[in-house]
Amino acid sequence: MKPLSRGRYEVRLAQTAAEIGAAQRLRHSAFLAARGKARASGQDADAYDDTASHVLVFDQARADPVACFRVQEFRGETVARSYSAQFYDLARLACFPGPMLELGRFCLDPARHDPDILRLAWAGLTRMVDERGIALLFGCSSFAGADTGLHAKALAALAPRLAPDLWRPGPLAPERVTLADLAAQSAASEAALPPLLRTYLSMGGWVSDHAVIDREMDTLHVLTGVEIAAIPPARARALRLLAA
Repeated sequence: MKPLSRGRYEVRLAQTAAEIGAAQRLRHSAFLAARGKARASGQDADAYDDTASHVLVFDQARADPVACFRVQEFRGETVARSYSAQFYDLARLACFPGPMLELGRFCLDPARHDPDILRLAWAGLTRMVDERGIALLFGCSSFAGADTGLHAKALAALAPRLAPDLWRPGPLAPERVTLADLAAQSAASEAALPPLLRTYLSMGGWVSDHAVIDREMDTLHVLTGVEIAAIPPARARALRLLAA
């Protein structure tokens, strides 16, 4: 991905181990420390960091990133090596006829609230999708907190947004809850959907028919997919203008 600058910010791939370490510290701050789950290492790191590409947004006035995410490309049966494949049976998705890009650990510095940071992150992702000819974005979309009750209304609202049968992820993780069951027990409300997941849905995205409880990260997540060809034309044009 070619670097992209807008005003005071720049988005680009991490170039050194030190920059990947900075992304891991930012992830720790956003996903763990902010919820009272700080680790002694001060980092959120796993084995998938070694094979992923790390995209960072920098404020050019400071050294550390203000946003980051990681991506990894898969084709066919290689999707079984993805982070998401720990939690979901992706056998159907392995038949998807095009390059797939797994997106994960998307976060912003909790102390920064400039919308230009998020816009530039999306611009960088759009540029990467177009440069690589990606046909599908996918990944785990997380809700903060592993208590299903906290998210029942939001999860119930996802029940009509399921993946097509052809690509639908199957159950794998031992701790999971079915969206249809939640929809039958709770009033649906999109108000509490995480912003990133809401963005995926606005681009025509779909979700797994169940949510997985991840005790290690203290989250609950659904597998989300966005087929690039299905993004509404006006939205696709707006994203490509950002990336130009």
